[in-house]
Amino acid sequence: MLFVMALALVALLAPLLSPYDPSAIDLSKRLVGPSWEHPLGTDQLGRDLFSRMVYGTRISISIGFVAVGISVLIGVILGSLAGYFGGRLDGLIMRFVDMMLCFPTFFLILAVIALLEPNIFTIMAVIGATSWMGVARLIRAEILSLKEQEFILAARAIGAGPFRIIVRHLIPNAITPVLVSATLGVAAAILVESSLSFLGIGVQPPTPSWGNILTEGKFVLGIGWWLTFFPGLAILITVLAYNLLGEGLRDLLDPRLKDQG
Repeated sequence: MLFVMALALVALLAPLLSPYDPSAIDLSKRLVGPSWEHPLGTDQLGRDLFSRMVYGTRISISIGFVAVGISVLIGVILGSLAGYFGGRLDGLIMRFVDMMLCFPTFFLILAVIALLEPNIFTIMAVIGATSWMGVARLIRAEILSLKEQEFILAARAIGAGPFRIIVRHLIPNAITPVLVSATLGVAAAILVESSLSFLGIGVQPPTPSWGNILTEGKFVLGIGWWLTFFPGLAILITVLAYNLLGEGLRDLLDPRLKDQG
C-alpha cells in the first residue's frame, strides 16, 4: 500500500520531481549511463530517463485507473441486472459474458486498436471495454445470494422499486469482492498498456510511458542496458505491489477468511 501511495504521489507531482523536460533533446548526451547528473541515464536522443520515467508513471497509472473504472462500471451494471432480474435477461447477459471470455483478451485488444487510432483515450476505453466480464460474474453471484435476504424483502414490502433496491441496497453490500478485483485489474491494465506500447500500438512517442521506453531501449540493449532495466523493473514492482494489495484487501475484507484464520 505504501508503494502504491508513493506511485500516486509521483504521478501527481511529476512536474516538480522531474529535473529535466522529458521531451528535451540533447544529442551531445546520447546514451549516457547513470550518473549524478542523470540518475537513470539518457536515451538515444539525450533525453533524461528519470524524467521520462516519472512522467511515464503518470501515464501508466492513469490508464490503469481509468480502464478499471470503465470495466467496473460496465461489469457492475450488467452483473446487477443479471443477478436481480434473472430469467431471460440473466441468460442473455451471461451468454454474452461467455462469448466475450471465448476471445483471447489481448488479441481482441490488438484487433480493436489496429482499427482505431492508437492514443491514450483509445487504449483506456479498449482495455476497460474488454475486461469487465470477471466483475460482472462477481457482482451477479453476490446479488444472487443477497436478493432473497430479509432486508431486501423489507425494502420490497415498503414499495422500493428495482432500481432503488439495486443501487441503495444490493450494490453497496456486494461491492467488496469488486474492490479486490479492481485493485488486481489496475495491475493487469498497466501490464496490457505496457505490452501494447512495447509493440508500438500503445501510447505513441514523444509521450513517455514505461512500455514505449522499453521499446526504444530494445534497439540499443547491448550499449544502453538502463533503457530496458529501469522501466522493466518499474513495471515488475508496480504490478507486484497492486497484486499484493489486492490479496491483502481480500484477506482483510472477506469475513470467511478471518473465520478460517
